[in-house]
Amino acid sequence: MSNPIKSEEVKPYEETSHKTAQVSTMFNNIAKYYDFLNHFLSLGIDRRWRKKAIAKLIPAQPKLILDVATGTADLAIEAEKQLKPEKIIGIDISPNMLEIGRKKIAKQQLSPIITLEDGDSEKLNFPDNHFDAVTVAFGVRNFANVEAGLKDIVRVLKPNGTLVVLEFSKPKSFPFKQGYNAYFKYVLPTIGRFTSKDKKAYSYLYESVQAFPEGEQFTQLLTQIGLQDTTCEPLTLGICSIYTGKKTSPQPIAATDPTIE
Repeated sequence: MSNPIKSEEVKPYEETSHKTAQVSTMFNNIAKYYDFLNHFLSLGIDRRWRKKAIAKLIPAQPKLILDVATGTADLAIEAEKQLKPEKIIGIDISPNMLEIGRKKIAKQQLSPIITLEDGDSEKLNFPDNHFDAVTVAFGVRNFANVEAGLKDIVRVLKPNGTLVVLEFSKPKSFPFKQGYNAYFKYVLPTIGRFTSKDKKAYSYLYESVQAFPEGEQFTQLLTQIGLQDTTCEPLTLGICSIYTGKKTSPQPIAATDPTIE
């Protein structure tokens, strides 16, 4: 791909360190407030979004699932409820988020099915053609190199395996677009700042959504990295979208070197 999409320039903090390290620090800082703020600031709609995203996998009935950027494991737990797979592995770069996720999994007695591991989305420590499905909820826009992360996901997918991405997008219709942007840019960061004590985390949320390639641009990227039958389903007037794609080729696709900017 001649012009790979990179998001390295959109970082949580004004530091020179790599985006991956900054995102890890940010989520470690807000981990204990993350679930509350997600549900509170979205009025609980985020739970419905996750249910709809996982429902996309019901026809495929995957047995082995990788949940990238699993956070506190909400999507992984939802996948277990709906799909009853043999195994789900969740990876994330934030140890604090993973610790909260492990406690939730243990409380629901799901530890034999769901395991959480430290892992970087752009350097997946799994064999080629390994998983029946890969899921990512609100994580792709945090990749330091979007294309590199997606290519490595395609690499670990089995032939006929499915990728499901749930990600924020930008509403288009007036006046909802204007009201939503004001809430997202000013109100949400103010609430997040006083609650989580991290001044930049929820400002970064707005900035990263603005920079993220959405809709047709994102489905085109999925096609270009080797997926077919790509789809985009906007939810809740375009606040977020569910993207899907299927891997049809058994050949592994080499990831773009994320160190190249």
